[in-house]
Amino acid sequence: MKAEHRDSHSKALSDYPRPSVAVDTAVLTCAPDGELLVLQVRRATGVGWALPGTFLHPGETLAAAVRRSLRDKANVGGVEPRQLHVFDRPGRDDRGWVLSVGHIAVVPLKRLTDRDAVNTRLVPAEAPGRLAFDHEEIINRALTDLRSRYRERPDPDHLLGETFTLRQLRRVHEAVDGQEIGPDKLDTFRRRMQEKLVRVSGGPVRGEGRGRPAQLFRRHEM
Repeated sequence: MKAEHRDSHSKALSDYPRPSVAVDTAVLTCAPDGELLVLQVRRATGVGWALPGTFLHPGETLAAAVRRSLRDKANVGGVEPRQLHVFDRPGRDDRGWVLSVGHIAVVPLKRLTDRDAVNTRLVPAEAPGRLAFDHEEIINRALTDLRSRYRERPDPDHLLGETFTLRQLRRVHEAVDGQEIGPDKLDTFRRRMQEKLVRVSGGPVRGEGRGRPAQLFRRHEM
């Protein structure tokens, strides 16, 4: 039988207090009107709303726990969030010593059409309301991460389809940034984005209002 590991103070791992580990996920999407939304779930115990999350089970990976929480709490599947940050502020959870590994997922709205409509809601990410624990902080961290990703790359999370117009791309980036791209910055945005886009040669054009038909683009493979 393998001897129990002991450190330089002759203590075993079981001699130290251990925190519980949770996962919480900021699932972000874009509404048809161009507003950035975050998914929230009704708390099963307690009052109010929270991000979908759960405690890590023995032998379970963080990724598996995230998938389980989204499925069980929101009826959302097929989403692969990525790790964002470890939230470990003392006292962040009134139930005890709990570390949360925050995650982020950015998905098109159609991926959330089968969600639990009774126990979930989509609210503006910039005004998520009062949430349990430090979930507002998790959302703010997710927004900072999201905006960093979109600063130089055209819709890296594929909120749009495989092909799109520059106007559609601009609207998605405005939704992520939370403000319009002013006329003084529009040409700079177009040039920066077009450096990483491939025009669809010979492909169809899409009508957008009374102006001339708009050319479709697709992303460079990164």
